Amino acid sequence: MTDTRGKFALIGAGPMGLAAAKVLREQGIAFQGFEMHSDVGGLWDIEGPLSTMYQSAHLISSKRMTEFTDFPMREEVAEYPSHREMARYFREFADHFDLRQFYHFSAQVTRAEPLGGDGEGWRIHWRDASGEHDAVFAGLLIANGTLSEPNMPEFPGNFSGELIHSSAYRDPEQFKGKRVLVVGAGNSGCDIAVDAIHHGISCDLSVRRGYYFVPKYVFGKPADTMGGAIRLPMWLKRRIDGTILKWFVGDPAKYGFPKPDYKLYQSHPVVNSLVLFHAGHGDLKVRPDIARIEGHTVHFKGGTQVDYDMILAATGYKLHYPFISPALLNWQGDAPHLYLNAMHPKRDDIFVLGMLEASGLGWQGRHEQAEMVALYIRGLRESAEAAKKLHAEKAAGFERATGGMDYLKLARMAYYVDKATYRRAVTGWIKALGKGRAA
Repeated sequence: MTDTRGKFALIGAGPMGLAAAKVLREQGIAFQGFEMHSDVGGLWDIEGPLSTMYQSAHLISSKRMTEFTDFPMREEVAEYPSHREMARYFREFADHFDLRQFYHFSAQVTRAEPLGGDGEGWRIHWRDASGEHDAVFAGLLIANGTLSEPNMPEFPGNFSGELIHSSAYRDPEQFKGKRVLVVGAGNSGCDIAVDAIHHGISCDLSVRRGYYFVPKYVFGKPADTMGGAIRLPMWLKRRIDGTILKWFVGDPAKYGFPKPDYKLYQSHPVVNSLVLFHAGHGDLKVRPDIARIEGHTVHFKGGTQVDYDMILAATGYKLHYPFISPALLNWQGDAPHLYLNAMHPKRDDIFVLGMLEASGLGWQGRHEQAEMVALYIRGLRESAEAAKKLHAEKAAGFERATGGMDYLKLARMAYYVDKATYRRAVTGWIKALGKGRAA
């Protein structure tokens, strides 16, 4: 590897890492990419070592609301592409912008440590087929994703059957001949439950709280493409969208789901048109939270008990940056506290990219985050006034851009943002930092 002291190290060649590589190149910022897998695509490549894809996985947002603006998906791609189409899309993205040349593939970063204070450099350690290596870089950009470390709960008692996390699920054949209990009714849990209905003996769904369900299509169009032209106050948006959901979905309580004890948009809704269909036909039984497990018997809160051969925990993922000390990320509670979920309050040589979720944010919203960071790095090097202003603002306090939304106090919501608020803040900085430069 050539001299790296003037380069940033970029970890990850998933969609967020690729977006970062693209904008870094555009801004003339030297970098070296590291990717654990042998190809780009991140978790969307089912062959990747940390992929959590399963054969029936599709986007839960439509392609036009998800794609990069300057690289639209092909017209023949379905409205809700499969993981195969998404992996192909990101490979095409990397080829179109000629990004592979900047990556060292099949290279796992094992440790990142600063040499001293801000701006003094970082020593990056990695492992590849030829052994252990390390080099000094000017800074560090972390874009290794948020959905690779399973959040596996501890169930009271001992289960005699097969217990797996959804991250270990790949193919519906895993359900063949089994009575299945899926724990957790998020988007993956509902998708997987539908697979289990068709391929197992039976399937139940254990839920702790209620959910808001959104159909994939409304009036024949992807639901996430409806509305949005006019920004509405949240109280009015909730009223309008809640009415639409009643028209197209009805009351989930009629299918056995508990009533949500929170307001619409305080947590991510479930985008699924089939789980309620199957619950309404008796193919799926909704169960309460687990009280205890004895052998193959699961005892639920409320007194019911059922025997199962497999329990699949669709209980989500935890933020996981195993190669760096949490203190270096200003970690507080369930997530790092970073300005706009990307910028360290005291350092300008480390950034976290892609640590954000929002309904409808898409890859373009994440591309904008990467663009803001790249412009900021360049602005600091050029002593631009906008960069100095951003430096002062991020040092002054934590800004997550929730738009005043009181999200549920859950680990998976710790880095959730309001799409409109977040994009307005980020694009504002992009405009300020890029002012006076040629496009």
